[in-house]
Amino acid sequence: MNEQTAGAAGRGAPDPAHRAVREQLGVYALGHGTDDERAAVRAHLDGCAGCRAEVAALSPLAARLADVDPDRIDEDPPVPPELGAAVLARIAAQGPRPVDLAERRRRRTRLAGAAAAVGIAAAAFGVGWIARPGPPQGPLEQVAVQVADDDISATADIVPHTWGVEVKLSGAGFTAGEVYRLVVEETDGDAVTGGAFLGVGPGQLDCNMSSSVLRQDAAGFQVLDASGEVVLSSVF
Repeated sequence: MNEQTAGAAGRGAPDPAHRAVREQLGVYALGHGTDDERAAVRAHLDGCAGCRAEVAALSPLAARLADVDPDRIDEDPPVPPELGAAVLARIAAQGPRPVDLAERRRRRTRLAGAAAAVGIAAAAFGVGWIARPGPPQGPLEQVAVQVADDDISATADIVPHTWGVEVKLSGAGFTAGEVYRLVVEETDGDAVTGGAFLGVGPGQLDCNMSSSVLRQDAAGFQVLDASGEVVLSSVF
């Protein structure tokens, strides 16, 4: 499917082929499906930016499902004590903004698509895929990190997976309450989102970020602050 067809599907035009592939995105992000099914999804992703974005949004979920303990599913996770203060600080820093109804509609549309794909992944989890042994953890590959902000120090490793590449980022000095975004750069020059994280100030920060870019197609990554400025980068 080409970009034009994918765009038409996103605008509501009937496209059974696009809808059928989209329903497989959760399965693909979890690393499941037959070889033929996964090949069909990869071929579709080459020409559909919308589905690539949904797979990228699902990839962090797939990485975390591998760490789920079925015996602890019913437990209520503790809320980090610093979360409330960090959220309030972030809201206060942004200040009042004019209402942008068009942007809100676009954001709701993106979130609805991601929620649908997450629902598919959750359904797969519910029918017992979590009990199946997952693929072995790939080897850690340490990569050099160039820091553009003197207040930040960081190191990174990457892990190749069948569904994409995982970035294990550790560092300190990320502004408390500020949202940072990681993008993985492909060898052809495209950039694919790898998730976001919240800065915690001078304290140690460790996070695992994931994208749908396969290791052989990944050229490096960048971490951008809330204004879009690059604060650190790495070339593989």
